[in-house]
Amino acid sequence: MSSIHSTPSDLCKALLYPGSVALVGASDDTKKTGGRPQQFLRSAGFAGKVYPINPNRAEVQGEKAWPSLAALPEVPNTVFILSPTDTVVDTVRECARLGVQLAVILASGFSETGPEGAAREEELRAVARETGIRILGPSSLGVVNPSNGLMLTANAAFAEPDMPKGKIFVASHSGSMIGALVSRGKARGVGFAGLVSVGSEVDLSVGEICQATLDDPNIEGYVLFLESLHHGDKLQAFAREAAKRGKPVVAYKLGRSSAAAEMSATHTGALAGEDDIADAFLKDLGVVRVDMLETLFEVMPLAQKLPLSRPTHKRVGVVTTTGGGAAMVVDQLGIRDVTVEQVSAETLAKLKAANIPGTAGRVLDLTLAGTKYEVMKKALDILLEAPEFDLVVAVVGSSARFNPDLAVKPIIDSAGHDKPLVAMLVPDAPQALAQLTEAGIPCSRTPEACADAIAAVFARRQPGPQATAGQVDNAKALKESDAYALLDELKVAHAPAATFAMDAAPSELPFAYPVVAKVCSAQIQHKTEVGGVVLGIQNAEQLAQAFGTLAQNLKERAPGIPCNEVLVQPMRKGLTEVLVGYRVDVDAGPIIMLAAGGIWAEVMKDRSIRLAPVTVQTAREMIGEVKMLQTVAGLRGTKKGDLEALAQTIANLSQLAMRPDLRVSEAEVNPLMVMPEGEGVLAVDALILTA
Repeated sequence: MSSIHSTPSDLCKALLYPGSVALVGASDDTKKTGGRPQQFLRSAGFAGKVYPINPNRAEVQGEKAWPSLAALPEVPNTVFILSPTDTVVDTVRECARLGVQLAVILASGFSETGPEGAAREEELRAVARETGIRILGPSSLGVVNPSNGLMLTANAAFAEPDMPKGKIFVASHSGSMIGALVSRGKARGVGFAGLVSVGSEVDLSVGEICQATLDDPNIEGYVLFLESLHHGDKLQAFAREAAKRGKPVVAYKLGRSSAAAEMSATHTGALAGEDDIADAFLKDLGVVRVDMLETLFEVMPLAQKLPLSRPTHKRVGVVTTTGGGAAMVVDQLGIRDVTVEQVSAETLAKLKAANIPGTAGRVLDLTLAGTKYEVMKKALDILLEAPEFDLVVAVVGSSARFNPDLAVKPIIDSAGHDKPLVAMLVPDAPQALAQLTEAGIPCSRTPEACADAIAAVFARRQPGPQATAGQVDNAKALKESDAYALLDELKVAHAPAATFAMDAAPSELPFAYPVVAKVCSAQIQHKTEVGGVVLGIQNAEQLAQAFGTLAQNLKERAPGIPCNEVLVQPMRKGLTEVLVGYRVDVDAGPIIMLAAGGIWAEVMKDRSIRLAPVTVQTAREMIGEVKMLQTVAGLRGTKKGDLEALAQTIANLSQLAMRPDLRVSEAEVNPLMVMPEGEGVLAVDALILTA
């Protein structure tokens, strides 16, 4: 077989700009799935060559049909395989033999159907691996490029004429969604530079497809519809590069369940559910993750106006012609932890000097006066210059529908200001909405979508350092004493510890009583579950009794587990306990988590997650997100914990992401005692899994 070594530019050409396409299994019946691509290509005016492949017909839809790929007068750039599942592997092999760049597979019936389908899928992977041919799918409904008429799709939604052209590229795991997104975009006056139905990602994934298009000058932003984070390394590489180039990425991801990503030895795995990790992954890579489908296209102009490189304090000002409409926006922003700032006294003075009505409060309500062009325009000019706001929302009532030239035109005329301006229209006002969209003003039809867009843009973060540690196979737990040795290397402070044989309780200790005694075995990861911890030991006699208790508990609750060692530590009490956990997620890569610690770790689920490694500043932000830690933040005269030492410890543990030599898959300190300010933090238990 020939080898095809494609570059990203080659892949982009095969996806969006092929000079020729072949349709294997083309049907003469345009009502059938196999007949749609040819019909769509011709209707859209595709200028390239189209080769219908059907060994049973001389013509398909009035055009010459070819009996096979080998019979064609040239090797097509792209082949869309429309034939049944059992023919797919052989067809892909034929494509590879001939030197076809890209094979798009419509059929399903692979790993999702059981062992036979899984074997078929592995054959496809082998062909791609051995020959270099790129495969899109299976279960791909195809590729669309409105700019050149490439309607290489079996999605019935593309029978609709007048496909809008634009600068947004869409990649979707769901094939049906590309049609739905087009209709939504069309209704909003949003056009597209390309749409790809990714399917099952047997070869090409969302990340690799998008990265291949980054050099395309026709693409200024990306919309992703995700069902998973499979091939997270490719998605991460794309997102990082897109952030560098200032091309916004917006994502809607399914799967907001509370289920854990997978079974895990640590609390970290149980607490960091699949969606929690996905959320941190996307936001830490600068991706705008929206909660609502409605927001996908509404948010893009805002993401372009407020790039990642631009620092912001996330302060929002609201001006309105309708108090009720504005109140809904304020409520929805509050739900998403975005605060609407009060108009300052200085700004109020400027408004008063300009004869603009308004009173002190979180909303500048212009009432009916705001329906006058000059009043709304002047108010916007002043608010957009006000230093207390990073973003201004204009909420317009009935005038948006009946008199858009009065209340909406001043918003459009303010589009050139450096500070972002967002519009929310309370009534159904399609004309005004279209005018705002055309002017590049972010605009919403609902307060929920408006707040979702603002919160999502504010929530994304500048990508940090790229982790170098990866997945570790066959990781095993270290016993606690060895775990402390590794923590020493990472500069994570822990309580002093000494180990002894279980049948030889010491008469003297290197530290003072009271102490705690714990079984010390790599095979016992959660000691309390087997009665493997004795607290509050006051003297040598009680210590000897504790050793006997531990031995008896192991005999009764963990028979057959070898353990002949006891770890002894001085009792320590901090102001509060936290959990700091590190793990390498199969899709997202290394993550770091801070959560409420001790026995309440899994109950409270009060946590913050980031991609690892993190800086001390990012760790401080994580501390601010864990509500329990407010109790030791010095509020209302309460004793303040050493949160700066906690931040340093989080950052230090996260450096495991940069230490592939340590081969750590999971590391958890639980509990980590937060001591009074100036006294640091102290690990009193640790679980580490390493190869």
